[in-house]
This record gives sequence, C-alpha cells and structure tokens, in this order.
Amino acid sequence: MAQPAKGPADGPCSTPPVGDGGSTPGCHPVDEKLHPSRLVPAALQHIAAMYAGVVTPPLIIGQACGLDTVAQTRLIAAGLLIAGLATILQTLGVKGFAGNRLPFVNAASSAGIAPILAIAETNAKGEQLPAIYGAVMVAGVFCLAVGPFFGKLLRFFPPLVTGVVITLIGVTLMPVPVKWAQGGDETHPDFGDMKYLALAAFTLVVILMFQRFGRGFLKQVALLAGMFIGTLAAIPFGLADFTSVQSAPLAALPTPFAAGAPVFQPAAILSLCIVMLVLMTESAAGMLALGEICERRTDGRTITRGLRTDGIATLVGPVFGGFPTSAFAQNVGVVSLTRVRSRYVVAVAGATLIVLGAFPVLGAVVNVVPMPVLGGAGIVLFGSIAVSGIRTLSEAGLDDSSNIVLVAVSLGAGIIPLAAPTFYADFPAWAQTVLGSGISAGALVAVSLNLFFHHLGTRGSAQGAAAALKSP
Repeated sequence: MAQPAKGPADGPCSTPPVGDGGSTPGCHPVDEKLHPSRLVPAALQHIAAMYAGVVTPPLIIGQACGLDTVAQTRLIAAGLLIAGLATILQTLGVKGFAGNRLPFVNAASSAGIAPILAIAETNAKGEQLPAIYGAVMVAGVFCLAVGPFFGKLLRFFPPLVTGVVITLIGVTLMPVPVKWAQGGDETHPDFGDMKYLALAAFTLVVILMFQRFGRGFLKQVALLAGMFIGTLAAIPFGLADFTSVQSAPLAALPTPFAAGAPVFQPAAILSLCIVMLVLMTESAAGMLALGEICERRTDGRTITRGLRTDGIATLVGPVFGGFPTSAFAQNVGVVSLTRVRSRYVVAVAGATLIVLGAFPVLGAVVNVVPMPVLGGAGIVLFGSIAVSGIRTLSEAGLDDSSNIVLVAVSLGAGIIPLAAPTFYADFPAWAQTVLGSGISAGALVAVSLNLFFHHLGTRGSAQGAAAALKSP
C-alpha cells in the first residue's frame, strides 16, 4: 500500500474547512490539524463511542465496594480525568519516550473489572480500594518494566490465548448486568421486581432499535441513546435518583489517595499483572491495526512508547482513583469507519474528558442512570466483549485438535468460578484471589497449554507454533 507523504518530522499541518476530503497535500493524515468545523464533530464521535466504556469500570467497582453517592461520583470523575490525560499523552506524545502519536484512545479497561471484583470480595469493606489500588500500581510498574521487551513475549500470547481471555472477560462479567437488571441491591425487598426487569428490557429494546434503524452517528451512539431514553422512562415511576447531581460539587479535582494509602497484597498483584499482560497484548494489536488503517507503519519503538503510556497511566491513575489503562478498540473502529485519521481529533476528545472529569457534577449525571437501565445496556456491552473474543478464536486455527483442547480446557477453567462460586473456598487466600477470577484462571491455563502444545519440545518443527500464532 502506498504511503502518503509525510509532514515535516511528523509535525502538525493545518487543513482547510472544505475541499475534497479536506486533506492538505504533503501532509500525512495522522498529522493534520483539522479546521474546527471538522475537528469538533469528529472528536464528539470519539467521545460518544468511548464514554460508556470509560464510566463502566468505576460504576461496577464502586457498586461492588459499596461506595456512597459522593464517593461513586468521585470515582467516575477520576476515571474521566485519567482517561483524558492518558489519551493526550498517547496522541501528542513526548518524542522518543512516551506516546505512539496515533489517533489512539486510552482509558480504564473493562478487562480489569473481574479480577478487581475478586480482590474486593477477599477484603473487608473499607480495605477493598487500598488493596485494589496497590495491585494496580504494581501492574503499572510491571507494564513499564516489560514494555520494552514485550515484542519478544507476544509469541506466548497469540490470538488463541487472547481470544480465550477476551471471551472470558465478557462471560464472567455477565452476572453484573443481570444483577443490575433486577435492581442492583440483592438485600432490597423488591430485588428482581417486574418493574426493574421491564425497564431493563425496554432499554435493551431501544438499543436494538437504534442498531437496526439508526444510521451513521445515531448507530454509533446506540448504547448511550438507550441509556438516556431508559432513564427518561424511569423518571415517572420514581426509579431515577437525582440526589447525586444535587450533592455533587460543580468543579473539583480528585483528591490523592482519597480511599487511603495503597496496600500491596501478593495474590492481588499477581492477578492484575496477568491481566496487564493481556491488556498489553490488546494495546499492541490495536496499534498495529491502527497503523494499517492510518497507513503509518507501527514499529517496535512505536509499540514501546505506546505501552509506556499504558504503564504510566496505570501507575499514576490509582493515586487519584484510576484503574488499569489500555487501548479502546471501539475508537479504532471509529477511525476506520470515518476515515478521519488525525491524532489531533483524538487529542481534543482527550481534553474533553479532562473537562468532564474536572466537573464532578457531570460525572454525577451518570449516577442518575437507574440500575435496571445499566443492566439492559450492560448485556449488550459485555456480550459484545465476548463476541470479540469468539471472533478472535474463530480466526486462530481451531481446525487443529490441540488448539480445540486448549480452548476447551481454558474456557472450562475460566467458567468454574462462575458456575461454582464456592469451588475454591478451601484453597489458600492467595489461590482464591488468582483462581477465583475466571479471567486469571483461564489466562494461566491458556498460556500454560500454549507452551505445552506449541513451544515445549517443538524445536526444529514450526508446525505447532504456526497454528498457535495464526492471526486474523
């Protein structure tokens, strides 16, 4: 594929508001500084695509930790702020050190939710977030340490392994929206009432209608549109609570270590370091895909700088209330769909996230969304994650019997905590944290079996490794 002409030293170059495609001759599309008439709508599309995903981790984790409305609002604001800062660092970069300088969005990943919930379950209330943040910070250090050598480790995380892990992420998270659809609070007398189930079903139907009949932008924001309309429908029945908006401060920056000093627990750290390897694999794959879409080659140094950004955001994020940070695949899809490849568009989207994070009252608006509405939307959101994993597996050499056994055993190990929550009750605490998360258990088994089938004793024969490394 022919490479477009590049701007001087990858520097910015302005484009006119109108014209054939609006591109500037001699300027690489990634480095174009678009006219505001094109830049702002393009940035808003990225915000629409990412917003639900950005607020999902703090919403779920905050609920699991029993946070009150104020603390939950603070957690959402912190997630938006860290996502904005990480995205700006990634797109604009510090030359030669961090940032892949591509239209790449970074934010807290849903892949970290399940192991974080496992950590929360093994700690007393009030001690959950410190244990989570301690593990997240070490995972960030781990990413920074491993990032420069990650290219050599990619062979241990072929699509066969990452497909299993991504599928398990979606499957193990599915009980969360089901609980939301029933009202969210299992101790409440009307948990599972038909009014909650009806609202969740209504939200799901609205999302499906937007997906079926929507076009362009409306189709992209189907999830947000469903949540918005579902919330409006809940108001007449008294199911939408606006107290969080009334009590939230208009503007405030997150307080460092508001939940307490981080606590470092070995089992929790191991669990999140495993997840971090999966996130790094996803980020690297996203950078390679985006490089192809943008027609700018993604080399090893670009991947290293991009992963260094992930590591910095994951290390610093917990100071203010953030979680493991990685690439957002849905925004890669936006770039592919719109063909607007300017990294400055995504940088503006990152700046918008910072503004949203600096005004907690905006984050509090998300808290207005009733649990059943989140449940209806969550079925689509987490189900789509599982579908992504299935798509990866379908292109990962499942015509090979060894690969079929690898996937079968790995998925089985990952589903055990979901099918039998007390299965590991008599195991040591550290084993419960690692194996109690379907993602961690499935990842460990998948990596081990990949080594067993395709690496150990296969020197001189590339047949097994080739099957495992078959990529989409």
